[in-house]
Amino acid sequence: MKTLKNAISMAIAIASLLFYSENLIAAGSPNDSDISNAVENELFFNVATPSYLIDVQANEGIVTLTGSVNDILAQDRAVKIARTVKGVRGVINNIEVDAPSLTNAGLKNNVDDALLSDPATDSYEITINADQGNVTLSGTVESWQEKQLSEYVAKGVLGVKSVENNITVNYDTDRTDYEIKKDIEQSLKNDIRIDNALIDVAVYKGKVELSGTVGSANEKSLAFSKAWTAGTNSVSDEKLEVKAWARDKNLRKDKYVSKTDIEIKDAVEDAFLYDPRVFAFNPDVSVKTGVVTLTGKVNNLKAKKAAEQNAKNIVGVYRVKNYLKVRPTFIPDDSDLEADIKSAMLKNPIVEKWEVDVKANNGIVYLSGTVDSYFEKSTAEDLASKTKGVLAVENNLSVFDNNDYYFYDYYGWNTYAPPYHVDVAYTYNTDEVIKQNIVDELWWSPYVNQDEVDVVVENGKALLEGTVDTKREKLFAEINALQGGATKVENKLVVDYTP
Repeated sequence: MKTLKNAISMAIAIASLLFYSENLIAAGSPNDSDISNAVENELFFNVATPSYLIDVQANEGIVTLTGSVNDILAQDRAVKIARTVKGVRGVINNIEVDAPSLTNAGLKNNVDDALLSDPATDSYEITINADQGNVTLSGTVESWQEKQLSEYVAKGVLGVKSVENNITVNYDTDRTDYEIKKDIEQSLKNDIRIDNALIDVAVYKGKVELSGTVGSANEKSLAFSKAWTAGTNSVSDEKLEVKAWARDKNLRKDKYVSKTDIEIKDAVEDAFLYDPRVFAFNPDVSVKTGVVTLTGKVNNLKAKKAAEQNAKNIVGVYRVKNYLKVRPTFIPDDSDLEADIKSAMLKNPIVEKWEVDVKANNGIVYLSGTVDSYFEKSTAEDLASKTKGVLAVENNLSVFDNNDYYFYDYYGWNTYAPPYHVDVAYTYNTDEVIKQNIVDELWWSPYVNQDEVDVVVENGKALLEGTVDTKREKLFAEINALQGGATKVENKLVVDYTP
């Protein structure tokens, strides 16, 4: 938990960021020292990562992370966060995982239980081996996304230090290279998280090669995942370069042109096909002037939330009305449901150390107690939402640390974004310093075009004006303003898809 000393350190971090980046925007290209400091800054402000345990070193834009963390999910988060910094071309992960030691049989059983308890992976025929914290998965699934989800579930088990994923993918149907190529190109174009204008796709005998340029390492990672469409045998992204200038609006061509409702509907339905948490339920999609309405039935709450986030990731979607109904095949007795959720939390490295009180009433789950951060609060809700038989979750958890600065989802392929929260830390900066900090944060973000956002700060309150391309960009600009030290943000940014 943070103390006054941490708050002082935060103020020093902000001041140092201002010092080294004051002239950076004019220069237009960060050097390795700038990149290292920016990554350190992002890790410091993200409470989900123990930044004090991680060292950062950049060399020609390649960032190396070293140190030791307590769980493999913290290792993964640190890598994802580093990828979101402008100028980072790639990340070398040398972070060690010092997880609690379990017997091989105990760890194997816990991973097996996690896969069987997850509503999306319960039907997969996966063989598990565990050796001193190192888990190996083998078996056969029907998509690359199912393979990755299995790995993600395994990593969420307390005591797992590494996962070797030897699961093979066996597609139901054969597809031509032309079909695969067109599918990937359309998927890249539909996703708001990827500026695809400079990405080239080549396919030969099911082997996909991505080349060209993207604006961030995180964008490159997402493009890699999008290339795994039905029929893809392998993906190479070695020729896909990361260049900070690729966020230039003029290079996006027709990325954010207005889409017809039919185009949006098709894109949302295609996105569902590649999310193993959602596709089996075939939600009904209707679109009117960019507003997506989801109806139908799913058998678990996580599927409902995942479907909504999939729709939000599509270019042209203005808003999502989620009317999906959760209809489990079976709702356990209240005591059994409470026991299932508590068991999942005890096996999870993020929330197992907190005394979360769980009460169930006919499928409605109530969480109460105290955790250390909003990230942990969100994780507890996520664990409950994917427990079989849960209809809804009332998350009444309190957060102990009032200096919890912010948490937001970094949009990995298999995540959905919970409501972000920011508690402003008092750093006693002048309006001029806060404004410069905000401008710097906007510049470093691969999600926002800093030159499209006008910033005014008065008495610690920030006013954001200008025109951006997506609601996602508008949201991240607001988060950046709060991260820069604003006590409050008035977000008047206008979203305009017109090129």
